[in-house]
Formats: sequence, structure tokens, C-alpha cells
Amino acid sequence: MGADRSAEPTLPVTFRPTRTRIVLLGVGAAMFATITAVALLLERLTSGERISFVFVAVLLSSVLVLLSRPKVVAEETGVTVVNLTTTRRLEWAQIVRVNLRPGDPWVFLDLNDGTSLPALGIQPGVAKNQAIADARALRALAENRGTGSRER
Repeated sequence: MGADRSAEPTLPVTFRPTRTRIVLLGVGAAMFATITAVALLLERLTSGERISFVFVAVLLSSVLVLLSRPKVVAEETGVTVVNLTTTRRLEWAQIVRVNLRPGDPWVFLDLNDGTSLPALGIQPGVAKNQAIADARALRALAENRGTGSRER
């Protein structure tokens, strides 16, 4: 049979690198505010130069918002993997295995079509223990709801 259902989180559940997200969004907001304040406080700047300062602030902050986007959402019907620029919806049966090996930058999902999908929403960079717990929870869900492998 499948793994112990008590190890599974209550669905729906969202996995995301919360600390990393807080840092990225905080730095983005602070950077935007600082660059905009500098643009408004420098008296020698023309209107066009001020606008270009604010444009650069928006551009840089947008990159940090993009970097904070990854997440993995598990629901009864399947998993949605949101990476930097892509979103992919998977049925539980499509996930063969959830992998987070030592040294991996994030979780990889082995799929039944022979491919592997990176899931950037679970990454051990800043919060390694949380990422390991999240990967185990997602693995338990995949094993109990899909065609997941029981090998460890």
C-alpha cells in the first residue's frame, strides 16, 4: 500500500521558499524606494532623467518579484508547479517520483513520460530543513495519490 497518510499535509497545500521570498520582496521594495527617492531628491536631474531612474527601479524590482514567484501547489486533483516564467499542471498519476538529492538546488519531479520537471518552489538554499520536510510531504502525497515509486 501507500505511505502512511498521517505524514501527508492537509490539501490544498502550497510549498514555497518563504524566507527567500521575503528577502527578495523586501529588497525589491527597499531598492525601489531608495532609487525613486534619489531620483526625486537630486536637484540637477531633468524630468527625463528622473523618469529613467524610476524606470530602472521598476525594472530591477520586477526581476526580484519574478525570482520570488516559484511555488508548488498540491490539491486533490494534482499538482501545479509555478517556476520563474512557466506554470505546469500535473495529475498525480504523472508524477513517478519526487527527488531532492544532496546538492540539488531544488526538487525534481520524475514524470511518467520519462522527463524530469524542476520544481523551484521547494529549494534547500536558505531553509534546508523546511525544504526536506516539504519534499517528504510532496513525496508522500505523490506515492499515495499517483503511480509513485516506493524506493527511497
